[in-house]
Amino acid sequence: MYKPTVILLHGLWMTGAEMVVLRRRLRAQGFRTRQFHYRMVTRSLDHNRGKLQKFITQHARARVHLVGHSLGGVLALQTLEQFPDLPVDKVVCLGSPLADSAAGRRMLRFRAGRAILGKTLPEAVVSRPLIAWSGRQRVGVIAGTHGVGLGRFFATLAKPNDGMVALEETFLPGIADHLALPVSHTGLVLSRTVADQCGWFLSHGSFRRS
Repeated sequence: MYKPTVILLHGLWMTGAEMVVLRRRLRAQGFRTRQFHYRMVTRSLDHNRGKLQKFITQHARARVHLVGHSLGGVLALQTLEQFPDLPVDKVVCLGSPLADSAAGRRMLRFRAGRAILGKTLPEAVVSRPLIAWSGRQRVGVIAGTHGVGLGRFFATLAKPNDGMVALEETFLPGIADHLALPVSHTGLVLSRTVADQCGWFLSHGSFRRS
């Protein structure tokens, strides 16, 4: 018997193809999976929140879970904050800059950086950030501490970090659980341990500690 459907949200400059390994591993744990695609550069936060709201409604037979990588996790919580009655049970954010983004702020100082970042991230993380989580959904965050990634070329990231997002940027008051693992930002969607912890949180509402 299948567990609830998991909707996966990709990160900045991604398409969802990079999440195929994570989707496969969640399906092996008994979850149905659906990939949500959105345009984060040319579309605004409000546009993408509305699009995700419709996608969740279309795919929710009963309740669903959300798993978002990087900006995808931010979009998930931003959407649930605007549409609190959506049939979502639990959320896992992977390396999501829920509190801030030093790399993003640095890029916004330059015209080219603003063009590359586009619309959704500056609105969701910088100008209209989440302050705390008070929704009914239990939210778990998995953060990486292996600092290999493009973010270090844009800004001096606080340590530890995953190469794109600092550990301290992934904490948000009100979340149910937080877990740091020695993986990079991209490694968060490739790691078997991360996939196992995602499934455990979605089933139990907390991460598994040895």
